[in-house]
Parts: sequence; structure tokens; C-alpha cells
Amino acid sequence: MTNITNLRKISVSLIALSLFIPMVINSVNAQQVTINGAGATFPFPLIDTWRVEYKKVNPDVNLNYASIGSGGGVKQFLEKTVDFGASDAPLTETEFTQAGNPVHIPITIGSDVMAYNLPGIPENALKLTGPVIADIYLGKITKWDDPRIAELNPDLTLPSNEIIVVHRSDGSGTTFVFTDYLSKISQEWADKVGASKSVPWPVGIGAPGNEGVSAAVAGSENAIGYIELAYALTTGASYASVQNEEGNFIVPSLNSTQAAVDSSALVLPQGNSSWSNVSMTNAQGPDSYPLASFSYALLYNELSENPTINEQKAKGIFDFMTWAVTEGQEFASPLGYVPLPETVVELNQQTLNSLTFNGNPISTQ
Repeated sequence: MTNITNLRKISVSLIALSLFIPMVINSVNAQQVTINGAGATFPFPLIDTWRVEYKKVNPDVNLNYASIGSGGGVKQFLEKTVDFGASDAPLTETEFTQAGNPVHIPITIGSDVMAYNLPGIPENALKLTGPVIADIYLGKITKWDDPRIAELNPDLTLPSNEIIVVHRSDGSGTTFVFTDYLSKISQEWADKVGASKSVPWPVGIGAPGNEGVSAAVAGSENAIGYIELAYALTTGASYASVQNEEGNFIVPSLNSTQAAVDSSALVLPQGNSSWSNVSMTNAQGPDSYPLASFSYALLYNELSENPTINEQKAKGIFDFMTWAVTEGQEFASPLGYVPLPETVVELNQQTLNSLTFNGNPISTQ
């Protein structure tokens, strides 16, 4: 009798356990959130670091980020096929209107640098001005020993070789920063080419992403191309000093990018307003590097407008973005990015606190 009773107890326990285990598994699965973003290659080294570091903070959140260029990121954001987009160029007025209810969240600050491959020329020794860079990319300066380049570099023996011009082949926020700068210092550039994520290049060969331009310059003697500072530091590329608005030749660095931020005197809009006119290129100040820029995350103010996002994911996005613009900024400097100023952090927090899901503030969930 005792054995039968025990068997019945064991059977009941096994049945209970079999019912309990799926509940536990479902509970664990329910806590897992995968956030999918896509866009700018400019901040990719930092975002990829965040992917690893945030997993230590919240193991239940997985971050996937496709480094496809700002143009692709904006496209997927507008098509609502990703949870967030990323772009170094703010949305144009047309894109802002099309999105309906977007917010800009500056996530970091970096710089475009003019990487070059000139055998025999010391690392980071080349000096260039904005008008000279514009004329190289307009096809008006075609050789490295052109008198205008030689005049800027009297101590260098420049080769009499054709300049191989490299630019982005994809829609790119890095391109926007570069062409925004050139449009400010060259009227001919502004009239013929303009500032955009994609432009009608007068000359040169195209390569996809910061990674592609970096590789193209490294693999081609006599090449020049624009890439984000973090990529130059990672690959060991040589890059030029660029003359700033005050006539000083400035080496791109964390400090000179920070100087541009400090001198730009930006009056920033609210996160849910248009940022199309925000630019810090060609900033004033004796130590300012002239090709500095924000990089942005793009979200919808009402996250339920994006069909890829449910309520659980909305909370995961809020928590991750809040961490990225606060504690996550400690990972910026080692990679060559400038941590966000406190005023920008506060603005971001206001923007994030305004996010809703089905009309309910996410920050209180």
C-alpha cells in the first residue's frame, strides 16, 4: 500500500513539474528582448562596444546593429523595418515630415578625417585647406605636387602622381558631414554638388561604408578619402591636418573635436522637432577641428507606430537608449569619440522621457 501511495505521489509531482517547467521557460523567453537597429557606419565601433557592454548590464537584452550607412538606416527607419535608425545626418525636412512623429537622439560626437596613402610622406604630416580639398574632389587639383598643395607643405617632397580620389558609394552620414563642410567653404562646391547623404560626385571611385573607404585608401598608393576618426585610429591610417576657420592647421583628435563642440555655440531644438539645420562643421575657435558632427539615433515618439515594436521591446529600447546616453558614454573616448556634453545628455533624457507606447509614457513602466 505504501508503495502504491508513493508512486501516486511521484506521478502527481512529475505532472506538476511537467506543467511548471514550460511556465518557467516561457517566463524566461518572455524577458528576452532583441533590439534591431541599422544605419550609420560612423558610430559603429561605439555601438558595437555598447552591444557587448550592455549585455553585462542587462543580460535579457540583445542588440543587433547593421552598419549599412546612414542612407540605408534612414530608409529602413522610414519603412519601419527596424526598431531604430542611425544617421550622422539629421533627417531632412522631407524625411521629417514623412516620418510623421520622429525624434532625434544624439548618441555621440566624432569627426571626418582626410585619410591618405602617400609612401615616403611621414604619418599625419600632410596639411590641407578646405578649398584645396574641395578642388581635389571637384577634379580641379589632380596631382599631389600641385602648387596649391605644395605651398601648404613646403617641408614635404610630394610625388608627381595622380591623386586617387575615394568617396562613399552608399548613402552616408559621413558624406553629409564632409559635403556640408565643403559647401560652407567652397561656393563652387555648394552650387555644383551641395550637401547630402548622396551627391553626384564629379570625380573619384566609390566604396561602401567607412570600412570600404578605409580599405580602398589603404590599398591604393596616392589615394585620399574621408573616414571617421575612429576608423583611422583603428586601422592606423595617416590623416591630414585641416585648416580651420581661424587659419590654424588642426590635427583631428578627441581634443580638437571637443574644441569644435565647445566653440560651435549650437542652439539645439527639442528632440521631437526638426534637426535639419543642426551642424557643427567649420566651427569657430582657434583649436576647433572643422569636420565634427553628432551621430543620431532615430525613433518614433509613439513607439507603437512602428510595427516591429511591442510594449516589452519599447521598454527595452527606452532602457538601452537611456544607458547609452548616460553610463554608456564612458566608452566613447577610448574609441576616438567625444562624450556628450551634459546639456545634450539632459536634452536626450527629456526626449526619452517623452516616448510613449499606446499613449502611455514608457519611462513610468
